[in-house]
Amino acid sequence: MKKYTSVQDVDNLEGLVQEALHLKENPYKYKKLGENKTLGLIFLNPSLRTRLSTQKAAQNLGMNVMVMNLDKEGWALETKEGAIMNGTTVEHIKDAAAAMGQYCDIIGIRSFPKLQNREEDYNEELLQQFITYSKVPIVSLESATRHPLQSLADLLTITENKPAGKKPKVVLTWAPHIKSIPQCVANSFAEWMNQADVELVITHPEGYSLADEFTAGATVTTNQDEALQDADFVYVKNWSSYEDYGKVLTDGNGWMMTNEKLQKTNNAKVMHCLPVRRNVELSDEILDGPNSLVLEQANNRTYAAQAVLKRMLETM
Repeated sequence: MKKYTSVQDVDNLEGLVQEALHLKENPYKYKKLGENKTLGLIFLNPSLRTRLSTQKAAQNLGMNVMVMNLDKEGWALETKEGAIMNGTTVEHIKDAAAAMGQYCDIIGIRSFPKLQNREEDYNEELLQQFITYSKVPIVSLESATRHPLQSLADLLTITENKPAGKKPKVVLTWAPHIKSIPQCVANSFAEWMNQADVELVITHPEGYSLADEFTAGATVTTNQDEALQDADFVYVKNWSSYEDYGKVLTDGNGWMMTNEKLQKTNNAKVMHCLPVRRNVELSDEILDGPNSLVLEQANNRTYAAQAVLKRMLETM
């Protein structure tokens, strides 16, 4: 595996899931694999689970890990080809990424969208330039359009908890938030679920449709009550409008998940990628109750990352 930016980079989805589950049972089995190899984790945005779980995954494989918060500790990056750098940018990405590639055997990069220009965000300029100029395997730690490590952990969690003998119904439901949030987690989750053996239903208010490239194959409805009927898993996540790009179109009144709404489901397990705005996106009664899988998801982030890093190390 030379890069990991979406489900399209995975040649055998079920095989990767099973490998991650194997690593969860045997986290130190391949401790020699990463010996004398270095993982660089580069963050342009805050992180808790992604940083710590990926660092732990690398250490489980025997790797050295370097972490840099590039937005605070690095120079302002220029990304435009042929730029005359007489402004606020100090270093061109082609120089920075190339240097990082000399120090690291694998690089993980995290950068959020600006939510101002849809075409610019969805071109994934920063991620693509790291792939081009670093010349080492790249792992997306979340980008403008996707969060593939989170999605793999989500699929692990569903695999471990799905009801026996049936194809689970998985509902991705929009939730309220106090600010504009990217579509990347929702995009990625939909994309992965459409490749998995589940029935996917997506529900959101009017104006919050995701890009067709991520939702093709799913049932999409603006009726949350209808979507929740007989669900086995409910994935709660906010996202801003894709059509009216980056905008918040409603206060979301009535969309927060509660135990009352769960009564419409098949005693569904509830998922969220974290961090979560308690009693805005999800009620305390769910998060602290028996239906919550959010901490299991967070735990599975380590083994999702470890499976990806293991495959990259095996190609070196």
